[in-house]
Amino acid sequence: MKDGLIITLLSVLPRKLVSRTMGAGTRLALPRGLHRAILRWYVKHYGVNLDECVGGVDDYPTIAEFFTRPLLPDARPVDPAADALVSPVDAKVYVLGTTEEGRIPQSPELDYPVQTLLGGDQRYQKADFAVLYLAPKDYHRVHSPREGGVVGYRYRPGELWPVFPGATKRIKELFARNERLVIRVDTDLGEIAVVMVGAFGVGRMDLAFGDTVTNTGSAPEEHAFLEPKPIERSAELGRFGMGSTVVLLLPHGTVDWTVEPGQDVKLGQRIATRKG
Repeated sequence: MKDGLIITLLSVLPRKLVSRTMGAGTRLALPRGLHRAILRWYVKHYGVNLDECVGGVDDYPTIAEFFTRPLLPDARPVDPAADALVSPVDAKVYVLGTTEEGRIPQSPELDYPVQTLLGGDQRYQKADFAVLYLAPKDYHRVHSPREGGVVGYRYRPGELWPVFPGATKRIKELFARNERLVIRVDTDLGEIAVVMVGAFGVGRMDLAFGDTVTNTGSAPEEHAFLEPKPIERSAELGRFGMGSTVVLLLPHGTVDWTVEPGQDVKLGQRIATRKG
């Protein structure tokens, strides 16, 4: 189906209600035969690598649990170099760059305000950024790109447009409109914002260090911790209930990117090198 037709159809649907219904379906314990058939189709259709995850399709009682499946302990080597910023996810690099007058270029035709994306934070008007798109085959947990401390997070309810590349080129300010969790990690590079962006088709995200669950009809949230929660490089921050995008924002001029748009990256892989 063409991207434009998909977007047109979704524009007339109650996307949040449909996503919640889909999410409830993924959390049901289906009859064993049906459950196995759906997951085996999913694995074959999207090319999921079962060799790198814990267990097989029969070890996950629901589709949702399979989607957030953990990796085997050594499946993702983490770059240990002191100057490395590592990928927080398995993903394709969609775009890299520097914010322009407080806006992130989403495509040659569309951009969006950093302050809106971050739920009101004005400190990233001039920043370096990376947009990382997670495909259905990918591992869907999100990890810290650098060691440091989690100092807080924001939840901003929003819409649930799809986030595949064709949609980001057609829907104005998509990432700043969708549901999102903004996780603030204090590091030796300065504070890094790890923005988890929800998408159509479940739209649920949750955190490894808090009780917030998105797309449940709850109000915006703002949390600042009195004491930072220590976190190691590549330690888990949160999970996507079904696909989406991560936007990284760093203080401008702190790193040089070592990856390019269109490149596939894995959790723990170096994506930038600290300057100086």
